[in-house]
Formats: sequence, structure tokens, C-alpha cells
Amino acid sequence: MSTLDIEGLRVTYGETVAVDDVDLHVASGEILTLLGPSGCGKSTMLRAVAGLVIPDAGRIAVAGADLGALAPHRRRVGLMFQDYALFPHRDVAGNVAFGPRMQGEERAAIHQQVEKALSLVGLTGYERRSIASLSGGEQQRVALARTLAANPRLLMLDEPLGSLDRSLRERLTVELRDLFRTLETTTITVTHDQGEAFTIADRVAVMRAGSIVQIGTPQEVWKQPADGFVARFLGFTNVFDVDVRHGRAVSPAGTFTTERGDGPACAVLRPDAVSLAPPATADQEGDALLPGFRGDHFLVPVALQTGAVIEVVVRSGAVPEPGERVGIRVEPGAVLVVDRDPSPAGFTRAARQPKE
Repeated sequence: MSTLDIEGLRVTYGETVAVDDVDLHVASGEILTLLGPSGCGKSTMLRAVAGLVIPDAGRIAVAGADLGALAPHRRRVGLMFQDYALFPHRDVAGNVAFGPRMQGEERAAIHQQVEKALSLVGLTGYERRSIASLSGGEQQRVALARTLAANPRLLMLDEPLGSLDRSLRERLTVELRDLFRTLETTTITVTHDQGEAFTIADRVAVMRAGSIVQIGTPQEVWKQPADGFVARFLGFTNVFDVDVRHGRAVSPAGTFTTERGDGPACAVLRPDAVSLAPPATADQEGDALLPGFRGDHFLVPVALQTGAVIEVVVRSGAVPEPGERVGIRVEPGAVLVVDRDPSPAGFTRAARQPKE
């Protein structure tokens, strides 16, 4: 059983801090997803664990054993790259056999491991196919099979579905979740897609600028984002800076009571917190703007008299025309008052760094 413990991990690229004093514990058999925007350090963390990046400081241990002195090929850590990094001159079996062959396994053992790995990813019978003949989804499975064939004690996947189209990505997300639970191998995935993270992971660690800013189950992170940055990154659209004074948070969308102390904060209105109402009975009035279609609902922006724009989830059949005067009602119990976004200008860093 393999745990992962990271203590005080710091990685820099020149003057840019990619990973900033991170502590992390992953339990044996747990599926953890590092979630965050591009450049936040999540891929760099995987590479440091795999031994492909040398940390400036910190300790990395698997099953209690420090990895610092071990070369990458001796760590028994599997890393699947975002671009799959398959060998085009080798067939499927040759790609999957690479890890066991490098470990010095005998021919019969390698054959068994290849068969088992391909079976796990649903590619039995694909052994002699060329990589060029495979679809994107099939190449993704071969890359995963190659990682599994090396029998890693820790499995890591860097944006495993990032290059696939939406429908295939959604289907394979569920398949990956089921596979990871069958394997019971300690697993870390990296993604910038919150839907993928919430589907796959037992716990989600949200990263920003080299640090973990929140960690918890998908339900915990969704129900109580740590701050405005996390809320916006998770897809909450109605997030407003507020100043709390004497238990009241005043925002363009209304005034809400809170137990927070005085000072700057963010008001986060959940999708179920805001609804349309007749102007005569509404909390505020505004003009409907051009709606966005979301499949089973519309997202209707409303320009309030305060100058703010608030988005309202509206089901088909009740969508106001652009320019129509509407009222909105806010349910106070569905409003969260959290820490203010520390980077209101956006998610990017001031300094550029090498691609993760």
C-alpha cells in the first residue's frame, strides 16, 4: 500500500516560483486530482514526484521512503504525459512493453503484463496495430496501458483527456473513474476541467500560483469554495467583491448578513440563489441581455440598476427577450461570503515560465 507525502516542496524556474512550499498527503488507494489554471504548478508537481524535475527544497516520500536519492526509473512511479509520448515506430504491444522491458523483466512476464494492461483499458487484440492507425481515444488508452504495465505503486496522469473532443472526453472520464477504483492504486491526476476533476477524484486540490489554496472532497469544494478565485474557477458566475461591516455584506446584487468579521470579502451567489420575479415583487430590477443556451437551460444576464450584471438560470419557455424589464430575487441562504480573490486581474502570473 503506497501513500504519498510531500513536505515543503519548492520548485523554481529562474526567478519564477512554480511550486511554492507545498505540503500534501495522499492516502493509499486514494484518487486525488490537482485542479487549476495553466501555469499554476500542478504538472510541475507530478514531474518532481517522478524525478523529472529537481526540487529546490522539500521532501517527497512514497510508502514512507524518501525518493530524493532515487533516479526516475527506480522510483516505481508511473507518469502518463499529456501528449501521450507514444513511440510511433513501435506497435501497440511494443509501446506497452517498454516499462517492463526497462525493468529487466523476462519475455514471458512482459507478455503477461502487456496482455493484462491492454485488457484493463479495453484494447485486447490490439497488440500488433500501429500507433498511426489508432484514434485519439485509442492512443490515450495505449498510453495508460503502458503506464500500468510497469506496475507502478503510484499512478500519475497529466491532463489525460485534454486532447480529446468533448463527447469522448466525457465518456472516458467515467471509464477512468471506474478503472482507478478497480485498480486501487494511489492515483494523482492533473486537469483544468472541474467537471473531470469532480467525476474522477476522491479529493480535489485546487492550485493557484504554485500553492494549494483548497483541498477537500468534490462536494466540500463545490459547496464551500475557499475564496473568490476558487469560486470563479469552479464556474460560479455571480461573484462580487464586498466589504463586510457589522455583519452585513453590501454587494451590487443586494445586502446579505454574514458572521464574518469586518473587511474585504467576496459574495458568491449559487445558481439556485437567483431567480427571475415580477418587477413589482422583486429585490431588484434590470434589463435582460442576450441569453446563452446551455442545453437544458438558458443563462440570462441581467443588467441591474446598480450597474452590475447578474446571471440567472432560466428554464426553456420562460426566457425574457433582450431588453425586457425583469426583476430578480435572491435567496439569502444560498449566498456565500468568502475570502476575496487574491488575484482579481485574472489567473495568470506576472512572469512566464516553461510549459508545465
